[in-house]
Amino acid sequence: MATLRERQLHRERALTALYEATGGNRLLGVPGRKLRNDLRIPEEDLAAACTYLTGEGLISVDWEPGNTPAMVTLTHQGILRMEAEEEERG
Repeated sequence: MATLRERQLHRERALTALYEATGGNRLLGVPGRKLRNDLRIPEEDLAAACTYLTGEGLISVDWEPGNTPAMVTLTHQGILRMEAEEEERG
């Protein structure tokens, strides 16, 4: 089981990777398998991160059987959050 800090890191990394891969376009998605491989995290940790981010309204997930993310997309709220963070960084 991942620690709190690890879970937080998985969430932030997943959201950032999704934003970068789609260029902030909510019409584009990333296959869950690609996201997991890019982040190099266990499948259950990606599922937990996706569940949390979905609950926050930042992403949308199409699930495969066994609670595996099949396709992950940003929501409007997710894009707004990532754009705000990008602006803060300058």
